Amino acid sequence: MRLSSVFKSRTSVSDELKPDEMKDHAQPVNSRADYARTELLASINDFIVRHDLAVTSQNMATISGALSGSHPELAEAFVAREISGDPIDQRWLDTLARFDADGHSRIAEIETLMDKLEYALMRFSQTARSAETETSDHRGAIFVHIEALAENSENPETGSPNLAEVLDLSRAMLARIEEIENTMSRSQRETEQLRESLAKARMEADVDHLTRLPNRRAFERRLVSATLEARAKGEPLSLAFCDVDHFKVINDRHGHDAGDRVLCALAATLNEHARDDCFVARHGGEEFVLLLYGLDKEAARSRVDAIRRAQAHRRLVNRDTGQGFGQITFSAGVAEITEYSDMRNALARADAALYRAKNEGRNRIELG
Repeated sequence: MRLSSVFKSRTSVSDELKPDEMKDHAQPVNSRADYARTELLASINDFIVRHDLAVTSQNMATISGALSGSHPELAEAFVAREISGDPIDQRWLDTLARFDADGHSRIAEIETLMDKLEYALMRFSQTARSAETETSDHRGAIFVHIEALAENSENPETGSPNLAEVLDLSRAMLARIEEIENTMSRSQRETEQLRESLAKARMEADVDHLTRLPNRRAFERRLVSATLEARAKGEPLSLAFCDVDHFKVINDRHGHDAGDRVLCALAATLNEHARDDCFVARHGGEEFVLLLYGLDKEAARSRVDAIRRAQAHRRLVNRDTGQGFGQITFSAGVAEITEYSDMRNALARADAALYRAKNEGRNRIELG
């Protein structure tokens, strides 16, 4: 079924039925809703299988948004892609997600919430520490008074019949204050542990667990800050999308575990050649991204090409079978971010250049 037919069936069924026909087709609300969900799931399943796509949460969200019509921009992009005859593959879906402004805003919202949580924890820790100190001071003062009362109670001339009861009550209050102090001290330690856990979680959320490079989330944040800084300083800033050549063949021939090791090897090559003026991240799948500070697109292309040559000269062996992987290469598309007023234009140019590098033979760098 063509995508345009799917979208039409989603949006115009009621327009195609005449009033009498609608009566014949009337169903309970729940039945209609169940049918629509079933039909949507079937369409998503057919789409994924037909285009040989991975079943991931990101893919499901993107495909569902397009096929259900809940995201009109995605729906238009899917139909246009089908009409053009260009492949609907994982790289293209990743590209759509990359330019999803809503995705960037959701990340920003999460960051804001985490900042607020961290600030609240810090304030609570400060309050708990202050209250613990104040309670300790009060406890010390009460203890001094209790000692004085105890001395008076032992002196027949100054003692009174009710002094023993006052002492008992004071000691009970002192014990309660100590208990509160211990509780607040424990709360403060737990809060500090929670803050440390939050900081660790934020750090882990920015790291790709396979290659240990910064991940796409970290890249997107760095991209914004680096662009603002470059514009403020009047310096060039470029980026490169790098994609492993024939990665599916590697996975099919050697297995996914071996494929993961190839990704780690390329990550090591990129990281090895990165300097202080180069930020390297795994963008997803077999794709990596480089931010090159202070370099225009020609200089950036030269730097990335040097890394490409270094990688092409390395020979990797599957340690499980002893079989060589052959030459492992990558293709890349380079664009200069500071050439454009909107950074997304630079991303699109670099992405298009990467497609061109793939189509023109791979193991090459193209300029966007």
